[in-house]
Amino acid sequence: MLHLNAVLLHVLFEHAAGYALFAVREVEEISLLLPQVEESILNIGKFHSMVRLVAFSPFRSAQSALENVNAISEGILHEDLRLLLETNLPAKKKKALLGVSDAKIGAAVQEELGYQCQTGGVVAEITRGIRLHFATLVKGLTAQSASKAQLGLGHSYSRAKVKFNVNRVDNMIIQSISLLDQLDKDINTFSMRVREWYGYHFPELIKIVSDNYTYCRLAKCIGNRKELSEESLEGLEEIVMDSAKAQAILDASRSSMGMDISPIDLINIESFSSRVISLSEYRKGLQEYLRSKMGQVAPSLSALIGEVVGARLISHAGSLTNLAKYPASTVQILGAEKALFRALKTRGNTPKYGLIFHSTFIGRAATRNKGRISRYLANKCTIASRIDCFSDVPTSVFGDKLREQVEERLAFYETGEPPRKNLDVMKEAMVEATEVAAGIKKKEKKKKKREKKRLEALAAAAAAEETENSLLETTMEIEENETEPKKKKKKKHQDTSLDENGLAEEPLPKKQKKLAQEEPPQSDKKKKKKKVKEED
Repeated sequence: MLHLNAVLLHVLFEHAAGYALFAVREVEEISLLLPQVEESILNIGKFHSMVRLVAFSPFRSAQSALENVNAISEGILHEDLRLLLETNLPAKKKKALLGVSDAKIGAAVQEELGYQCQTGGVVAEITRGIRLHFATLVKGLTAQSASKAQLGLGHSYSRAKVKFNVNRVDNMIIQSISLLDQLDKDINTFSMRVREWYGYHFPELIKIVSDNYTYCRLAKCIGNRKELSEESLEGLEEIVMDSAKAQAILDASRSSMGMDISPIDLINIESFSSRVISLSEYRKGLQEYLRSKMGQVAPSLSALIGEVVGARLISHAGSLTNLAKYPASTVQILGAEKALFRALKTRGNTPKYGLIFHSTFIGRAATRNKGRISRYLANKCTIASRIDCFSDVPTSVFGDKLREQVEERLAFYETGEPPRKNLDVMKEAMVEATEVAAGIKKKEKKKKKREKKRLEALAAAAAAEETENSLLETTMEIEENETEPKKKKKKKHQDTSLDENGLAEEPLPKKQKKLAQEEPPQSDKKKKKKKVKEED
């Protein structure tokens, strides 16, 4: 119970829209507020009588909101929050008590501003009520806008925390290695089916060719063995890559014990063989994809134990982060869980290695040294996975150095030659890694500059096109405006006819024009009669 005389309790509430500071009515004993607050939380009228808004400082932008939320999550006092508290809290720090929902931010406020802070109890209940009635307590903020702000800030905060990088996604590695294992099983099963099916017709080919992919290609190429001749030797040599084997296939086809086969059966065998061939080729492409992906995500681990074994370790752990969290003893027996629990149950010998057995180092070690080298290799795998997981610029430098250390340890077990110290090797690796990282950063900067120039050039071209289009439009408008008055002038010019002497006739009034049009033209005889009368 906290006994304070005339203490004014303020409650800080962090919302996606901004910071809000509420004042609770003055009470001698703060703990006495708890039952009243619990009763009045659901009733807005009662809660409003206990809590009033002192100040509300909205965030200027989404970026500002994200910065403030990151500061609060890390327990740092942001400048916006400092300004709000300094301007609105009472000057006498001993008579003010600030209630906060997070103890980290409370400690930061108490350290930097000197205000006493409280969490839990009454403060937690008041914060719950404020969260429930926030839209009604703050004027001008609707529930819809508050929920939109929360949604937007939640997405941006999650993106910032996750730091999602498309090139470093280990999910693709997990899927591709599981697909690769499945393809291996399927191709093996289908190839055995092709061998059994085509073996009825040409059984000797199984002994000559052991590789499944090559056998399927030969089954498709040969077809009916009776049609093989000296001309088809070149095609067989291309597939087998050995002239002696090609000749042996030709000789075997002539004296084969196999049964005859109908064309329809042969067509089915050939189509099935082509499917198996396409699956095998797809598997090769998938392995290349896995190699490139491991080079991007976990270059040190892949340089140490190989892409396939490294991908299997990541897949078994669930992610690269999970693998990085495992101790070396867990990595050593990863994949041999059944054997481990069986050994624990029967009190037998525990397994010495799991998935890392498929690496070349354990196969090369002597029988008595297999356990020792597997323990050492698991240790180095753990270091490599942690470097890959938490480094900003992943490089294969550390993986190469760790591989050298394992090689030296193998030589030490065989010949007794002492290996280099781990500290010296890591110092060398650090120097090389910094150089490589600097080179990668330079390349990235150059790429960004090129991209920027390209975008600027595109923008300039688009702007030039727009200006050309606007100029064309203006010229077209001007030409249209000029052509209209010219047409009118031409009409007027046609109306004004010239006189015989070359002088333009004066335009007659409308009435005279009408009379002139109505009067019929006089004949030549009438004109002569008039002249005779005038002479008389």
